[in-house]
Amino acid sequence: MAQGMPTPLVVAMDIEGVNPKKRTSEKQNVQKLISKWLPEEKVMQLDKSSDGLNLLRRIGNQKRNVLHHRERRPYMLAEEVEYVADKEGDYGTLKISGYLRGMPLNVNGLIHVTGLGDFQMSKIDGLDDPHPLSLNKENTKPDSMEAEVTKVTVLQMPDPAKQESLVSENVPDPMDAEQTWPTEEEIEQSQMETKKKLVKRVPKGWSDYQAAWIVESDVEGDDSDEGNDSDDEENEQFMSCEEDNSDNEDKETVNDFESVTESEVGMPDDKYDATIDAHEEHEMLQKLVQAREDQQFPDEVDTPQDIPARERFTRYRGLESFRTSPWDPKENLPADYARIFQFENYDRTRKRIFKENEESLINMYGFYITIHVKGVRQDLWKAFYAANSSAPLAVFGLLPHEHKMSVMNVVLKRTGVSNEPIKSKERLIFQVGYRRFIVNPVFSQHTNGGKHKYERFFQPASTCVASFFAPIQFSPSTVLCFKEKRNTKLQLIASGVLLSCNPDRLIIKRIILSGHPYKVHKKSAVIRFMFFNRDDVLYYKPCKLRTKYGRTGHIKEPLGMFIFY
Repeated sequence: MAQGMPTPLVVAMDIEGVNPKKRTSEKQNVQKLISKWLPEEKVMQLDKSSDGLNLLRRIGNQKRNVLHHRERRPYMLAEEVEYVADKEGDYGTLKISGYLRGMPLNVNGLIHVTGLGDFQMSKIDGLDDPHPLSLNKENTKPDSMEAEVTKVTVLQMPDPAKQESLVSENVPDPMDAEQTWPTEEEIEQSQMETKKKLVKRVPKGWSDYQAAWIVESDVEGDDSDEGNDSDDEENEQFMSCEEDNSDNEDKETVNDFESVTESEVGMPDDKYDATIDAHEEHEMLQKLVQAREDQQFPDEVDTPQDIPARERFTRYRGLESFRTSPWDPKENLPADYARIFQFENYDRTRKRIFKENEESLINMYGFYITIHVKGVRQDLWKAFYAANSSAPLAVFGLLPHEHKMSVMNVVLKRTGVSNEPIKSKERLIFQVGYRRFIVNPVFSQHTNGGKHKYERFFQPASTCVASFFAPIQFSPSTVLCFKEKRNTKLQLIASGVLLSCNPDRLIIKRIILSGHPYKVHKKSAVIRFMFFNRDDVLYYKPCKLRTKYGRTGHIKEPLGMFIFY
């Protein structure tokens, strides 16, 4: 249901065999059972010839549900599969036969075989339909013995100059990062930008360095956007299995958390310890404590006492406004970003590719064809066939650029099956359209602004955006998010849709350093426990302070380890 369901029809048979007094109640019971999953469908009866005509009339008049991630691409369910090894023996050709559906298939493109990966095609053959619809029953001769001869026609052969490459990552040039002398146009542009006057409200006695922390005068009605500390760690968190240091600062003792793990119903106490992993239980309890604390006090962290705060939070900067302050998306990118691909305009490229695919002259919809897939590893095919010999095999034709790696952003909503919080960079399994892969996503808020706040936890009954490295795929497409349990079974924890493939999405981590008032005067106060070093107070002097009731101010001077503002 979450991935997308084709057009359903609910039919009940043998209702005539039920006692006439109970027919209505039995039909209502079936309708009540079906309405849980298909609320708009009505149960139809199929006992007479007139019921069959009504069913056919319903099929012809019913609106068809469109699965966009399937209908926008060519796809095929395999009827016959044959593997032919090459002379060397390491690789071979996989022959997949079936009825082609969806959009036209181009032999110069790539195809995705579910469970195996992306491959190139050597040719496409057209075969006679093995299941023809015989309209003239008088000409059929069931008693006659005839040899079946299948006519094979080569429909398409690849052009080496136009065939898509299997290269999925860019090879960066180490000299691209070399600093060169700016051109005259860049110098003139920078001079024009410096001539623009910016109105700044700076307290008396501030130096030019301190004033540079304030971007410009910005009067906003929402005080919650002011004084937000953020980080540019957006781009180096993808596919990382390491835990972030700032997330570990919120740890507390587990004694102040009141909930305990529920045991299985009916399990004896002496067998409970034998089936429970103590280490896993302790980690789950710690994660629940951190998730509850992050929900009650979002982004608040404790200032470390063993190291200076200016060293611990050296990657953070003070922003006048989280919403309007400028931020360069190309600033301080990790080296892995040089290996991915990016669209100049994702939406425009997507529309152009869909239009070109619809205007294709070669349409083989409904043809019974054989796709020759080349370059399939023999050991990979043997392992796949041994594990999925009885499972159906699906093939999808890839659109241009859908084999290249980029950053995928998907919108997710919790399903309500589990109330367990999901931590950022936790190992999850994603099913995006026709692809399934394992990633460690980074979560962020689903907002309309240019900057999006980093979420440490994907809380239950919430919606957020997950970002991770993955092959490009054009929207619309459904997304399923699974988590692997201890018994290796998958649990559906969230579902959603594909948002975009945009590496420039700004995911900014924000922290809040809080303190307690020691002495409060009319227009000033002394704050303690915010910093534990006099140099830290001087370092963060340009940042604006605020209270939970909306009062704002600036640090005037340090009083030992205290703050006077």
